[in-house]
Amino acid sequence: MTERLTIARVGHRGDGIADTPDGPVFVPYTLAGETVEVEPFPGHPDRRHLLRVEQASAQRVAPVCPHFGVCGGCQTQHWDFVKYRDWKRGLVVEALHQSGLDAPVGELIDAHGDGRRRAVFHARRSAHDVLEVGFAAYRAHHIISIDRCPVLAPAMTGAIPAAWALAEALGSDKPLDIQVTATDGGLDVDVRGSGALKARQVAALARLAETHRLARITRHGELIVQHAAPTVRMGKSSVVLPPGAFLQATQDGEAVLARLVAQHVGNAKVVADLFCGVGPFALRLAERARVVAADADAAAVAALRQAAKTPGLKPIEADARDLFRRPFAPDELKSCAAVVFDPPRQGAEAQARQLAASKVPLVIAVSCNAATFARDARALCDGGYRLTSVMPVDQFRYSAHVEIVARFER
Repeated sequence: MTERLTIARVGHRGDGIADTPDGPVFVPYTLAGETVEVEPFPGHPDRRHLLRVEQASAQRVAPVCPHFGVCGGCQTQHWDFVKYRDWKRGLVVEALHQSGLDAPVGELIDAHGDGRRRAVFHARRSAHDVLEVGFAAYRAHHIISIDRCPVLAPAMTGAIPAAWALAEALGSDKPLDIQVTATDGGLDVDVRGSGALKARQVAALARLAETHRLARITRHGELIVQHAAPTVRMGKSSVVLPPGAFLQATQDGEAVLARLVAQHVGNAKVVADLFCGVGPFALRLAERARVVAADADAAAVAALRQAAKTPGLKPIEADARDLFRRPFAPDELKSCAAVVFDPPRQGAEAQARQLAASKVPLVIAVSCNAATFARDARALCDGGYRLTSVMPVDQFRYSAHVEIVARFER
């Protein structure tokens, strides 16, 4: 059964929203003012599949990827870039408004640069035993096979053929996730989901690493073969990445976030870097301040400790610590002139409450989720901080994800 809808606005996930007598209906890949023909989205009564755009918005543009609209990786390639940027900045403004916060929000900074330097490719066998390697379809479990991805950086050239070759070599009926990261030593690959590897599979992976010039292949973090150290530059330091390590999506994104953080921290002599990862902030801040760093990922902390030996850096005290279960208490932050925290998407509610009770004069929050950022910001402001600056950063072009760097002062 098909129906005709008029799209009223674009929601915070990038879907068009039509207002109906039964409530809002979400239609991906549509824009405000468009009249569209849709069909039911199985299992989701408030969603529809787009069949046809009958009356297009003047803001609609041609997408840059032939897979757009089928692959679920991008939501907004069909949208005029200026209007898209206004909407993305608006996500941050609206999240703050909903939390009752009034703060200046800067213009969106474009940090896409030359594209994404990491991706996770999914490999599955279809019901007809056909291998599919690519990204998940929109809100679905099946995989859309791809042969290109224009949002990837040139340094990721060869990542898609390598993922296909690895999936074929493993020949597993189990779903595989193949994380590929561009490093200074070449592409770094971590495969997850395979069972224990047989000797012939290990030999095949070793040959593929040579053929595709891969720096390293690991399986669930276990080394299979390495031809070059998978390193990335962070300030003056070179970091050897742990298998499957988290990095900001783009090189420009990391640089912009680090620059904003450093500007806010200023001349603080002692800085805490919480949820530090492999050290994109800590290693740069240590060029002029002593740093106390913590993260639950022990391998990331070990990589940071090694990189912290770079000559010319001030001391970095890095510890593996679960900040969700054991956040830094006010007494532990007495010596800090500034605290930087950059949690995962779920935010840092427990740590924000502890910071709100502290006397730290300056807190810099970095977030990739406007909603959890606003929640944590509310806790800090309720504790006596003033939110004096909010900068939205776009390193996830064509998506609903936005980075935020914010400054809180006592």
